Amino acid sequence: MKIVIYHNLLWARYKGAIFTHLYALCQSGGLDVQFVQIAETVSNYARLGAVDLSYHQYPYRLLIQGDFNDASLLRVFWVTARDLLRWRCDLVVLPGYESPQYWMMLALCMLLGRRRAVFCDSTALDNRKVPIREFAKRLFFSRCDGIFCYGRRSMEYIRGYGVPPARIFYPCQAAALPHGYQPDAVLAAYGDAVANGEATTAFAAPRFLFFGRLAAEKGIDDLLQALRLVRASMPGACLDLVGAGPLEAVLRARILELGLADAVTLHGARPLAELVPLLYRSVAMVVPSHREPWGLVVNESLSYGCPVVVSDRCGCVPELVIEGVTGYSFPCGNIQLLSAAMLAVVPLSGDRPATARRCLELMAGFTPERAAAEILAGCRQIIAGSA
Repeated sequence: MKIVIYHNLLWARYKGAIFTHLYALCQSGGLDVQFVQIAETVSNYARLGAVDLSYHQYPYRLLIQGDFNDASLLRVFWVTARDLLRWRCDLVVLPGYESPQYWMMLALCMLLGRRRAVFCDSTALDNRKVPIREFAKRLFFSRCDGIFCYGRRSMEYIRGYGVPPARIFYPCQAAALPHGYQPDAVLAAYGDAVANGEATTAFAAPRFLFFGRLAAEKGIDDLLQALRLVRASMPGACLDLVGAGPLEAVLRARILELGLADAVTLHGARPLAELVPLLYRSVAMVVPSHREPWGLVVNESLSYGCPVVVSDRCGCVPELVIEGVTGYSFPCGNIQLLSAAMLAVVPLSGDRPATARRCLELMAGFTPERAAAEILAGCRQIIAGSA
């Protein structure tokens, strides 16, 4: 059994972690799997950090060095078509459906008589529906032998295009946590804080955390407005904004306009490993996104025992946001209810070790190892023709 898996960007650490485990499973099972990275990164992601090859512990072919946006569409077509023609296989897994090169890859697979699957991380809440686009997606999905998506919302989205349930595979979504991460060490850190008498003072003035791109779709202005409402009840409440992006200058001005200069700290882009102290002392990670297919920052936050407040537009809400246990969700764009959720989440840190334990128990089911095993099981089923 030969499988070739294409992915957009080498930058994505979480896919690197999953592919590393997938490669190991295939090696131990005597299967031939090849990984192809179309490009290294794109400018929006490059601002958040460089490509970290330490998460890609598997052999891969890189088709385009540097920024994907620097390559012409003709070059993208050429390098992907050449790669598809060169390597014979039983199954090709495409990286998406929304770009011209993916349609070319789909058509070429059909001409070559190869089984094909596609990764899809969208949900019905991502974008406004346009009739011609909806028709195109229905056509694309109907020509695939399998579709890999993440979570119930994504699965329901795919079913809405008439795809039979037997062709839909929805493995868990998993984050790439820092090397050496251990859940027991996280619990021990909270236990030490209690023993040292630090737990009470750590959350006396609630700190909230945002981690991600500083872009319009992330809903950061909603968060700033909600923070001002929260401070009416909890004057000491503050916010750490971690990330980089096109809205940085706008947000700095907005912080001043809202009178939050003493309450908001902008840290710039930081890797997750450097955020661990912030996660330990924050009452919640807030994800106010207006569009978020999944929201891996929620996985990351819960993996460090930090509760979350998450917009209902985030695909991970049904699986990861257990109301009053791991955090709260709120209707996207509703400033009043966002602030209410932020106030409601604060008491969860009254017994932070217990809350952290519940968060980690949930995240034990969302690991790269499990995601890899479920992707491999789907590939086997597609190749067997039972999908």
